[in-house]
Amino acid sequence: MNRLVFYAVFAVIVAAGFGASLLLKGDEPPAKPITNAGTANIGGPFALIDEDGRPITDQAFKDKFLLIFFGYTFCPDVCPTSLGLVAEALDTLGPDAEKVVPVFVSVDPARDTPAHLKEYVKKFHPRLRGLTGSPDQVARAAKAYKAFYAKAAGGDDKDYLIDHSALLYLMGPDGKFRAFFSHGTPGAEMAQRIKELL
Repeated sequence: MNRLVFYAVFAVIVAAGFGASLLLKGDEPPAKPITNAGTANIGGPFALIDEDGRPITDQAFKDKFLLIFFGYTFCPDVCPTSLGLVAEALDTLGPDAEKVVPVFVSVDPARDTPAHLKEYVKKFHPRLRGLTGSPDQVARAAKAYKAFYAKAAGGDDKDYLIDHSALLYLMGPDGKFRAFFSHGTPGAEMAQRIKELL
């Protein structure tokens, strides 16, 4: 073995041994547990159009819990699944469901007209609200909720898919973020968590 290579290998072994001895001796103080992780900066004012074509803002839901999802009616799988689970959660909540307003915000205002949204949301639950707006209004609302969406590659002006995040956000009566539910969270589990926060 070349003498230079030998000394280089030896130096690496010594350094590794020294590092290991420091770890074993416990010279580093233990990490302090996190006691307060803060609150998520999610949500805020929005101005959209409801399923009856009327202007609506976040103030319409004041003093109610808001369960909000961003998607689009032509979505082949994620949106129908999520809205079906929202319906299941509302039914599981029973009378407590009156304290929660479920809202579906379309990120596809070009195709999701108020009339189309109204027909779509009623297929899932009679209390589900459908909101849309101009592209700028939708973009501002999605940004406030940290919701991602973008037109997928391929397709044309009328037939296309939209990639989008699939979280459900639970907002408190004060407009503050309370919890989120990942895609596929069972309705019963969602209802239990909501009930704990009501």
